[in-house]
Amino acid sequence: MSGIEHLWAVVPAGGAGTRLWPLSRAGSPKFLLDLTGGGRSLLQETVHRLAPLVGDRVLVVTGAGHRAQVVDQLPDLPPRRVVGEPSPRDSMAAIGLAAALVEREDPDAVIGSFAADHVITRRDAFEQAVSVAAEVARDDWLVTIGIHPTEPATAFGYVRQGAALSGHPGAFVVEEFVEKPSLEVARSYVASGDYRWNAGMFVVRPRVLLDLLATWHPDFAHALRALAADPDRLDEVWPTLPRIAIDHAVAEPAAAAGRVVTVPADLGWDDIGDFHSLATVLAGSSLGAGLQVLGDAEQVLAEDSTGLVVPGGDRLVALVGVDDLVVVDTPDALLVTTRARAQDVKQLVDRLGDSGRADLR
Repeated sequence: MSGIEHLWAVVPAGGAGTRLWPLSRAGSPKFLLDLTGGGRSLLQETVHRLAPLVGDRVLVVTGAGHRAQVVDQLPDLPPRRVVGEPSPRDSMAAIGLAAALVEREDPDAVIGSFAADHVITRRDAFEQAVSVAAEVARDDWLVTIGIHPTEPATAFGYVRQGAALSGHPGAFVVEEFVEKPSLEVARSYVASGDYRWNAGMFVVRPRVLLDLLATWHPDFAHALRALAADPDRLDEVWPTLPRIAIDHAVAEPAAAAGRVVTVPADLGWDDIGDFHSLATVLAGSSLGAGLQVLGDAEQVLAEDSTGLVVPGGDRLVALVGVDDLVVVDTPDALLVTTRARAQDVKQLVDRLGDSGRADLR
């Protein structure tokens, strides 16, 4: 299946998912895990979701230490389409290198960048939004797919939507990108109807992305194109690249210059950023009212309890009279917290390193 002509998918597969510890570890990050109970890892589900749009035109960028696992999970993808970063350099380097590689292989290409660890439940809406974004991108716009906010979230950045873009129904000029807001500000954003969640989905011609990068970071853009021309220099050049997110390097200044467009969409999107959001995603898989289970439900016994349980083996997990509890049982670590404190799990992971238990991270 060829999908949309000249459309390529770039899939950044990075991050340790520390707020999902002890499920997600440095050696087995969340994008390699099945966190929905659907039988596919988040990475596999992402590539499967993109197949009708791009066919086999997929490029995955991941850490060198995870490259072999990614290749194993995607047997239909040629290994040369999996790029291993020697070290983390944030999203601009990863997406920029992929853009430079695609630019050389397909000068007429449009790329879409879609994170490996996000969940999208409304497939038809996703395909429609990407199709619109690809058409807009052919006119040399940097396009972001803006997610319809379902709540005043403080864990995401936002995109402020402006006037409709002439000639492209469903697309709007981006006024600005804004950082993660306070709860009060987030409520005002949602109430206004002018803001969308920034999920980091960008659709753009590789040439346009790299030329925009060259406007503010000319040496960076030059280095990426040079690497694409001579990939054998990756280990040498990679550590010299700036460590900066694509939002700060390109999207924010490009929006200020009037070069960014958004295609708003309601995709049933979630980044599964912590156990609170994982419980929300699993809401359809319940054991009793209000209790979600990821794994073997027969290993969970609950009475008048709500929350999330991830059983990890032969041990029975029993809950009585507790609300919004999170219990994650693994062979070498047991986590007990609440959905309200799910964001704080990252602090425990930081303390593991400080206390000499980095083997558990």
